[in-house]
Amino acid sequence: MRIVVKVGTSTLAHSTGNINIRHVEELCKVLSDLKNAGHEIILVSSGAIGMGVGKLSLKERPSDMATKQAAAAVGQCELMYTYDKLFSEYNHTVAQILLTGLDLEDPTRYHNIKTTMNRLLELSVLPVINENDTVNTDEISVGDNDTLGAIVAVSMHADLLVLLSDIDGLYTADPHKDTDAKLIDEITEITPEIEALGGKSSSGLGTGGMATKLAAAKRCTARGTDVIIANGSSPSVLYKIIDGEKVGTRFISKK
Repeated sequence: MRIVVKVGTSTLAHSTGNINIRHVEELCKVLSDLKNAGHEIILVSSGAIGMGVGKLSLKERPSDMATKQAAAAVGQCELMYTYDKLFSEYNHTVAQILLTGLDLEDPTRYHNIKTTMNRLLELSVLPVINENDTVNTDEISVGDNDTLGAIVAVSMHADLLVLLSDIDGLYTADPHKDTDAKLIDEITEITPEIEALGGKSSSGLGTGGMATKLAAAKRCTARGTDVIIANGSSPSVLYKIIDGEKVGTRFISKK
């Protein structure tokens, strides 16, 4: 299968902003093993600003654009150094692709991006994609990496998009507030009632929430790509997903 895996800041970093070594090491190990099994993997990774916050010893995620971009510049180095080091231990090569909204809106740039990613996969390279937060402003931002993951999955004709987050999937209500909330394991149509279940990010470092994941799922399922929202606290959950076990919430595409 061709699989796009999106990991959020909450999976990659502690609440302090410092890298969660256990999670990242396990993620790289599992993705390397899936590549060894013959799957094509594209990783959409958040975490640059979050890791920059930790590296710069800032007390919280910055609110002003200049400090956000500075944190991203520092954090992106840390992020890619970590990925390169860990994937190399399993004899896999990674490539960095940083994108902005303008790159995806311009037909020539968009074509070049797809051509490059296809060639990287042919060369058995694992592309690591992130939004270019160092140059992004609100005007040229994709918005969040759930959306970016969906755009990549659709443009690369992926079989599956996996959104690893800090929640098990989509619930009938907010599980943090309602003890009777139940996990919805499969959705065949994203109705207005389903969209109404979206909420805000529960992580102080990330920007995504359930609403952005539902929008990503809607985009993908309309174009033939299944989507799974699952808890990224144990990246080995990817094995269960690939084996077809019921994990998180699966959105069935209209193929």
